[in-house]
Amino acid sequence: MRLRKGALALISTYGLAVANPAVAAGDAAHGKMVFARCAACHSMTPGKKMVGPSLAGIIGRKAGTVEGFTYSPAMKAYGRNWDVKAMDAFLASPKTAIPGTRMIFAGLPNAADRADLIAYLSAAPK
Repeated sequence: MRLRKGALALISTYGLAVANPAVAAGDAAHGKMVFARCAACHSMTPGKKMVGPSLAGIIGRKAGTVEGFTYSPAMKAYGRNWDVKAMDAFLASPKTAIPGTRMIFAGLPNAADRADLIAYLSAAPK
């Protein structure tokens, strides 16, 4: 796990607990650049559906629940909330994480890019 110097300083100075170290490890600014790979199909605007559902507020939301979007039976059946661990596995290999998903993206093999993208998704307005 990697933490940015600023995060370590805040933790040590103020005794802050990191609720989700994987998100703290990500660089949301770089994650926004990584999101460019997703932007052809997904929006970060709440309620704006494209080829894929809006990803605004995805972290913590139950998979397959954006109103008005038609999900694959596999995504609907997944039934979990998108936490950091689930999102990391899905971004690494969507078809392995949720066999039968309609998402055609092959995945992000770089763990740092995934952590940064998850940090961006976590920080985005809901």
